[in-house]
Amino acid sequence: MEALFFNADDGYLEAVIRGYRSSILNNTAYINLTQCETLEDVKLQLAASDYGPLLQNEAHISTSLLAQKCTEKLVQEFNYIRAHAVAPLSHFLDYLTYAYMIDNVILLITGTLHERDTHELLERCHPLGVFESMPALCVATNVAELYNSVLDCLSAEDLDEMNIEIIRNTLYKAYLEDFYQFSLSFGGPTAEIMGELLQFEADRRSLNITINSFGTELTKDDRAKLFPHIGRLYPEGNLRLAKSDDIDQVKAVCDVFLEYRQFFDGTTGTSATKTLEDRFFEYEVHLNKKSFQQQFHYALFYSFLKLKEQEVRNIVWVAECISQGQKERINNYIPIF
Repeated sequence: MEALFFNADDGYLEAVIRGYRSSILNNTAYINLTQCETLEDVKLQLAASDYGPLLQNEAHISTSLLAQKCTEKLVQEFNYIRAHAVAPLSHFLDYLTYAYMIDNVILLITGTLHERDTHELLERCHPLGVFESMPALCVATNVAELYNSVLDCLSAEDLDEMNIEIIRNTLYKAYLEDFYQFSLSFGGPTAEIMGELLQFEADRRSLNITINSFGTELTKDDRAKLFPHIGRLYPEGNLRLAKSDDIDQVKAVCDVFLEYRQFFDGTTGTSATKTLEDRFFEYEVHLNKKSFQQQFHYALFYSFLKLKEQEVRNIVWVAECISQGQKERINNYIPIF
């Protein structure tokens, strides 16, 4: 019965998203990419993929152009899904764009703080995070004006690098908690799978906030206020993170969680080949691949977007290693399939 009602409105789009997923680069494609000597070789390798049509008319390839075109492909596919979605899927897809909106607003605030041209900053904003009133922010020529246009949680004079990060994490905290409750309201596989995905995202942010706050002026009480009130670490783990003074104490917190314990294996020594961020991305890919093992749920759309983001990061990483002559690091991408 659940499948019958799901397919009536969303069955076609689930089929489309599974088709998009099949076009994600596999391990063989990455092996071929890592053997390239120039960015032109990368272009030739990608010609046989879904990125081919976007690159075929480009005479000169650069890393930034590759990033732009790969992101453009992701946006095209997401917008197609969004254009054909009906409620409540359309509302769910809106939630996927809110994270990009937060990043775009923070980009504008940071750029204005450093006296960058806001019109140039607008061009650097992620297309999925553009909202109707965003162009109005470009009228602002200084931090005070932008502050009045965007938020009311600090005085304009207090906006510095650390406070901007506090704003970012405060917004993400509210976003994740709200998205989590919205996802649970669906019940069934959507609630189950999205619950696991968003709990991990919340825990990752709590861990990053803790580690990045070491050696800064951020107090432990202020640190605790930034932790999302969801996730496997909440509440006991978050309480211990708030009191942590170094990476070893953070590791001790994660040791009681089997899936998180692996994040700190071999990441503390100078010979470590994988960073903590790499471990996070690997586990995120693992969770998002699992989403496709079930049917009739909305988590597929979230997972596809995350997997495509990782694919873009992988392609850009390979291209950067080639262009900068650091082929010894080229295999440090995060495999997907």
